[in-house]
Amino acid sequence: MKAFSYYNAADVKDAVAVLGDSGSDSRALAGGTDLIGEIKNRYISPDRLVNLKSIKGLDRIKYSRSQGLTLGPLATLAEVAGHEQVRVRYPALAEAAESVGSPQLRNVGTIGGNICQRPRCWYYRGEEYPCLRKGGSHCYAVSGRNKYHCIIDGGPCFIVHPSDTAPALMALGARVAITSARGEREVGLDEFFVLPSSDPTRENILGPGEIVTRISVPPPGEGQRSCYLKFKERESRDFALVGAAVVLELQGRTCRRASVVLAGVAPVPHRSTAAEKILSGQAIALAVVEKAAEAAVAGAEPMEENGYKVQLTKTILKRAVLRAAGVEV
Repeated sequence: MKAFSYYNAADVKDAVAVLGDSGSDSRALAGGTDLIGEIKNRYISPDRLVNLKSIKGLDRIKYSRSQGLTLGPLATLAEVAGHEQVRVRYPALAEAAESVGSPQLRNVGTIGGNICQRPRCWYYRGEEYPCLRKGGSHCYAVSGRNKYHCIIDGGPCFIVHPSDTAPALMALGARVAITSARGEREVGLDEFFVLPSSDPTRENILGPGEIVTRISVPPPGEGQRSCYLKFKERESRDFALVGAAVVLELQGRTCRRASVVLAGVAPVPHRSTAAEKILSGQAIALAVVEKAAEAAVAGAEPMEENGYKVQLTKTILKRAVLRAAGVEV
């Protein structure tokens, strides 16, 4: 591991000023569960870490009926999963946060870090592979081992986004505040992530000297029900092979509006507008849900080893919609 300096930021203004210093490669440190592993394994070698945990207030969770949910990016996943208002009003988010890693990781990992984490692709994580995401010229998954890679929106890089909370937050209509030395801007999560076709070296729109300083989730609509369901290879401490975040606004059995975001199938959390259109305005019944699940994977292009994800996606999505709607089959 290369030696680096460590800086405790006094406040947000101080943090973005130091991070934006073009004289050194500085990285923001939140929980560190991903960043420290990257440094230890020499995927990255920053000159300086800027500790955000020294900034007061960035770990707050607040809910009001008029404003909805406000999450400080340094709130831990355990705190998000265990928060009473999150569990009652945003169950998809609570379920997603609770599904991450192990209790030890959830007690350290942060909600901001979880949506900003780097991919788990073994070629990106392997020091010996100069892949596209590291600035190379080749995605080794194309002709290599691709069991865990994407089936939707792939190319030229075929990673999957590893976050569980990002799909849930996106389905719930969350927005993120991004702060830099130039001030603050706010974007929806649908605009936050970057496909490899736009830039294969990055996962989101954060630039040098920019950090997430707030995540806002609107108040739940009338009759809103939500669910996050994922399938993983191991029962504990594993990433989603496939996940589905579903938010339904119900009037009786009829879905007035649906929001469907998939995990584990694309380089970014994947909103299935096709599934949303089929569910919206319909009574939630098995035939309708199966049609929506088929539509969600209609454009899938599996690779040699990950064709199983097509059927798995349909199954997980179907179960998530039925659970969110409270329908027993």
